[in-house]
Amino acid sequence: MAFTKNELIQLAQESPSLRKRNDAVKFVEDFFETISGVLEAGENVKIPGFGNFILREKKARVGRNPRTGQEYPIEARRVVTFKPSNILKLTIRDLEDK
Repeated sequence: MAFTKNELIQLAQESPSLRKRNDAVKFVEDFFETISGVLEAGENVKIPGFGNFILREKKARVGRNPRTGQEYPIEARRVVTFKPSNILKLTIRDLEDK
């Protein structure tokens, strides 16, 4: 199941300080813009108790079409990876045990 931005906004509205939809929308939008801006600046994002968004450099390599076997170049690029915190891992593991 995917969790949409709209669902995040609805959850944010349950907070006493974000009852108005416009406040919840602004909070969620600002949150994602801030994370995106930090990553675009080349910095990692660490959210204690949740995890880290880490920038990785991937080298150029040769890819292959699995159907045809034809090779093609894949350019070097930067990617974002997510590493969950130990707290989040334990929380998820506890949910699986129930």
